[in-house]
Amino acid sequence: MKWEGVIKHYRNYLPVTEKTPIVTLLEGNTPLISANNISKEFKGKIKLYLKYEGLNPTASFKDRGMTVAVSCALGRGAKAVMCASTGNTSASAAAYAAAGELKCIVLIPKGAIALGKLSQALLHGAKVIAIEGNFDDALELAKGITSKYPITLVNSLNPDRIEGQKTAAFEICDILETSPNYQAMPVGNAGNITAYWKGYSEYKEKGKIKNLPKILGFQASGSAPIVEGHPIKNPQTIATAIRIGNPARWKEAVEAAENSNGLIEKISDEEILTAYKMLAKREGIFVEPASAISIAGIIKLYKRGYFDSRSSNSHSPIKIVCILTGHGLKDPDIAIKESSQPVVIPPKEEAVLEVAGYK
Repeated sequence: MKWEGVIKHYRNYLPVTEKTPIVTLLEGNTPLISANNISKEFKGKIKLYLKYEGLNPTASFKDRGMTVAVSCALGRGAKAVMCASTGNTSASAAAYAAAGELKCIVLIPKGAIALGKLSQALLHGAKVIAIEGNFDDALELAKGITSKYPITLVNSLNPDRIEGQKTAAFEICDILETSPNYQAMPVGNAGNITAYWKGYSEYKEKGKIKNLPKILGFQASGSAPIVEGHPIKNPQTIATAIRIGNPARWKEAVEAAENSNGLIEKISDEEILTAYKMLAKREGIFVEPASAISIAGIIKLYKRGYFDSRSSNSHSPIKIVCILTGHGLKDPDIAIKESSQPVVIPPKEEAVLEVAGYK
């Protein structure tokens, strides 16, 4: 069947009508990849799957929510949208606003956005404004402005964003023909963890799946307000997409973890970078650092024995889906910094073979 985007495919689950003008870049339908090589590390106890959301049109999961948010905004007569962003939201909002012929205003924290994401927003024609402050400051500004002016806020506080993003949970179940036992994901502003739990819950209510997965959320150690139990005034992590000190969907994230009998854990930058390189070298998948926290989290929990009781009661391996939220080209500076640089040699066969290890 021809894929026409998440709204057309999951229309009955979304807040749209026949009159809603659909703004789509054919988002969704991203691959669920079996991580055969990394799964070997778990000695048959875990079967790992990777939901590669970096293959959405603007290279992140945000497109699922943005197609619904922008379509619904346009249907309500909006002329402009606004968001605060650490990067991916800005790229997605700018692209969908361009497709819908809407004005887009983006507030970003000065000097704290990866170049790959900033370049997207700029090229799509958004008005990008850098503020002297962090993401949380930018979001407060955006909330205030959109409450007073005829501009639609398209951050994940907008419920239409959550509606669109929940479709990834539908896709996982459609492909597996069941629900996973666990789902692991990054937690930044906490809209995505909220959306996935909503998606699984709705699919169970409709009888499409029998069981709900345990939701495992991961925050970077220097940016872990939910784990620490209080807002972080100056969050720090190399995973810029989740460098957020006061998540807008904090309460919903905690509910998703608790109601699913899962957890929210913190992971160090070192563990994130190890998983980041492992994904690239063992599975051939290039993600931005925040995405790799899903893998890092599973490895940490496995080493701690977290999955032992579950695996000992089953003859088949546990199914765990890790959400890879954004493509590696979003933040190429990290990849370059963490990789060895090309060796420069004369244009001679012997020199190539020597460097390649064949002499």
